[in-house]
Amino acid sequence: MSSRSLPLAGFFALLATGALAQAPKFGSPASEADIAAWNIEISPDGAGLPPGAGTVAGGEKVFVEKCQACHGEKGAGKPNDQLAGGFGTLARPDQPAVKTVGSFWPYATTLFDYTRRAMPWTAPKSLTDSEVYAVSAYILNLNGIVPADAVMDAKSLPKVAMPNREGFSPFPRSAR
Repeated sequence: MSSRSLPLAGFFALLATGALAQAPKFGSPASEADIAAWNIEISPDGAGLPPGAGTVAGGEKVFVEKCQACHGEKGAGKPNDQLAGGFGTLARPDQPAVKTVGSFWPYATTLFDYTRRAMPWTAPKSLTDSEVYAVSAYILNLNGIVPADAVMDAKSLPKVAMPNREGFSPFPRSAR
C-alpha cells in the first residue's frame, strides 16, 4: 500500500466503524448577519456599492496615512505595487507591461471592491466606505481619469470610463 493511500484507508476504516458519525460537530451555522458581513461584492455596473462619498483631496489624506508606506508617494509603486502610470505599455511587445489601475483595470468599481476588501494590507476591511470612495477618487485622479474636484459615490463611480475598459472580453453566456 502506498503512503498516499494510507490516509484514504484510514478514512474508510473510520467510516466503516461509524466513528465519523459520532465525531463532534465543529462551528455553527452562519447567521444572516455573518453572511451579510462578507456579502460585499461590487459589480462593474455599481450594484452593491454602499452609501458614502469621497473627494480626491480627502483620498490623498487617507492615502498618505494608510497606503503610501506600501504604494509609494503618489502611487509610484515603491516598495510595492505601482498604482499610477503605465499608459501605453500593454501594447508594446518590446518592454514589460506596467499594469496599474489606470493602464490595466477595466472598471473603477473594481478599484473600490478590491480596496474595500484587502486594504490596507495590514488591516483589511478597516477603511470606512467613505474612505474607500476617497482613496478611489485619489487613485483615479493620479491616473488622470477624474479631475481634482471629483467626488466619488455609488452614482458617479460606475460612470467612470477606464482607459482599458475595452481591453477585456466578456465571457460568452455559455461559459458562465
